[in-house]
Amino acid sequence: MTPMMITLLIVAGVAVLIAIGLLNNTIEANKVARTRLRHELTDRLRRCADISETFPGQLITPELKLLLYRIELHMSQKLLPLDKGNTALKARIPELEALVAQGNEVQVNNPPNPILTEDRAKEVSYQLEVMHHQIIRATQEGVLAPGESRHWVNQIRHLLVLLHIEFFNNLGQQAFQQGEPGHARLAFERGVQYLKKQPEPSVYSEQLRYLEKLLARANDMVMNNIRHHQDDASALTEGLKDLTADEEAQWKKRAIYD
Repeated sequence: MTPMMITLLIVAGVAVLIAIGLLNNTIEANKVARTRLRHELTDRLRRCADISETFPGQLITPELKLLLYRIELHMSQKLLPLDKGNTALKARIPELEALVAQGNEVQVNNPPNPILTEDRAKEVSYQLEVMHHQIIRATQEGVLAPGESRHWVNQIRHLLVLLHIEFFNNLGQQAFQQGEPGHARLAFERGVQYLKKQPEPSVYSEQLRYLEKLLARANDMVMNNIRHHQDDASALTEGLKDLTADEEAQWKKRAIYD
């Protein structure tokens, strides 16, 4: 074997080793990418399903429910090739296909869940934020057309406003029931200010008038309480004056006879 042949064999061997190394790196990179994609899709799917099942019934519509089912179906179909042994996913896909086929006639079974605390309002607000993110991703992946996506982004903003209206109204009504008109006035005032700051406040003119009426009622109750306390204070002051005068007279009388 000539030196040239030996050199060629060495070069070929090195080339094969480099090729094997590159191939292994590519395989590992693909495995990592598939694993990352599987985890991402699993997380997105979980969030979408959670919103679909737990979003307050008073805020969800059949159209919104259908949208969530469509997004969930899309992600399930993408996830299945990456998680072929997932029997729950295999069973869920036909269910989703049947639900999507119902169109806007799909049933909404989410129970009403009144927004009574600030923590609950924040939870639902976060759900709307996640929903917005899901819509943007679905648009990027071709599930939603740009026009449909814009419609749903606007609907998410609308739902956020409705969430605040319900929260401020419930907060004020609770304060009324607890005999705290001052707290009620503060809640209704926050609601009125929030609606007036909207880009198109005329859209919520009816709700604004409603909150303004409640605000006026709460303000009247606060003012009546203030006047009542002032009257009580005046009566008490006059009573103390009379009592003091009587005591002074008695003291002077005793002093004279002593």
